[in-house]
Amino acid sequence: MIPADPLARLRDAAARRDAAGLRRTLRPRTGDLIDLASNDYLGLSGDPRLAAGAAAAARAFGTGSTGSRLVSGTTELHAELDRRLAAFTGAAAGLVFSSGFLANLGAVTALSGPDVLVVSDRTNHASIVDACRLSRSRVAIVPHRDTAAVAEALADRDEDHAVVVTDAVFSVDGDLAPLAELHALVRSHGALLVVDEAHALGVVGAGGRGAAHAAGLAGEPDVVLTLTLSKSLASQGGAVLGAPEVVDALVDTARSFIFDTGLNPPAVGAALAALDVLEADPA
Repeated sequence: MIPADPLARLRDAAARRDAAGLRRTLRPRTGDLIDLASNDYLGLSGDPRLAAGAAAAARAFGTGSTGSRLVSGTTELHAELDRRLAAFTGAAAGLVFSSGFLANLGAVTALSGPDVLVVSDRTNHASIVDACRLSRSRVAIVPHRDTAAVAEALADRDEDHAVVVTDAVFSVDGDLAPLAELHALVRSHGALLVVDEAHALGVVGAGGRGAAHAAGLAGEPDVVLTLTLSKSLASQGGAVLGAPEVVDALVDTARSFIFDTGLNPPAVGAALAALDVLEADPA
């Protein structure tokens, strides 16, 4: 039966969420609040050095990137940020996306497929969950920080390849993933380890270089890092860091990179300025 009002189901669903106390509300903030819920971990979002970096980038390259990074959306600043993020974390290469969410989608989907098992911690970020759903892989959801369950999933797989994906710092619990143990497992099973450093960059490890760096995994060819620029770096955007082969695969196949407009130059300029601050003042 064709419904008379195609929006009725949306109103009914909203009413059910309202009754269950599950409605979300946008609350525009003013500039005079004490913010206890921010992701601005280092307090750099109001730093004049970042504002100057954003302004200089806007003057040089405009307010928008003008297209996909494969067409017209890669400026000299984008290429510099690719390199700087990789160097800062100890990775071999980097690729900047327009958000951390899209970076996770790109990394997981580009590295997965029908012949790849994806093993994911059950408390991973929603962007990883969605990436797993889009991966075309069989996905094994393992209990939180349970390395034995990861080992079992890798050992029992029928697929030729495997990817283990985890947050570095889990956004709800705030605990750290057992990265050294996970890396030992993926290496022994010929797999890749994808680590989302969104909540670790700028906060964990020497100089804020992240949890993978702190665990001694910087530059390991079977480790792939994803991150966001919108937390400690107080800008916008995301990135994937890893071996050159990983970056090449993303440029060729990651739909969230190929078909998305490149990160706007002011955000790139602000992120570069934030890296300058972290490198000049590691404390």
